[in-house]
Amino acid sequence: MKLTLKIWRQKSPNDKGQMVTYPVDNISGDMSFLEMLDVLNEQLIETGDSPIAFDHDCREGICGSCSLYINGEAHGPDRAVTTCQLHMRKFNDGETIYIEPWRAKAFPVIKDLVVDRSAFDRIMAAGGFISVNTSGNTIDANTIPIPKQDADAAFEAATCIGCGACVATCKNSSAMLFVSAKVSQLSLLPQGKVEAKERVLNMVNRMDEEGFGNCTNTGACEVECPKEISLENIARMNREYFKAALSAE
Repeated sequence: MKLTLKIWRQKSPNDKGQMVTYPVDNISGDMSFLEMLDVLNEQLIETGDSPIAFDHDCREGICGSCSLYINGEAHGPDRAVTTCQLHMRKFNDGETIYIEPWRAKAFPVIKDLVVDRSAFDRIMAAGGFISVNTSGNTIDANTIPIPKQDADAAFEAATCIGCGACVATCKNSSAMLFVSAKVSQLSLLPQGKVEAKERVLNMVNRMDEEGFGNCTNTGACEVECPKEISLENIARMNREYFKAALSAE
């Protein structure tokens, strides 16, 4: 395939970025999207140009670091996949592809396609944990009866990889799908009940402090989430939040 790539280039957080056009040829439909970018970077290095900076790690759809905005869609045109799982057969020969970083105030651009997503880490540090004694006195988790419906819902929420696609695709740059998945994961299980009230209050408050927008139920986050996290988690988080806020008064 022969393609025209229009890629966001920005040298540093304080630089003014711009879209730069790059032609690429001999791209196989069996290549992943990141492999295609590797081919382009090899060409740029050979000609003495600066390679394009983009995040990646596992390339197996697990870590969520390969976050790119492709043709106006988080992770590109496929569904339930991350960018590293997106294959070039989803595009047509001669197509022009626009590649941008996540666009959100809380995710400032570091360089080119790389953004700072440490806001998610700070939200997790505010309450995304349990203080269970693990000093040798722990009880086998299998001895704690948990309704299957709750266990399944907790597992589904736990599949969130924190890539930020929900933020990137939301018109308000809301992080509520991410935060609600983490709150649900713990609030549904007995181990998370102890700090449930403090957790939801602290995580939601931290989310607001980081500058993420609010949810207006558009649903784009669920559509473009690579792990198909359900909007039901946002409803659950809202219930948990209001319950905790009322009991704190």
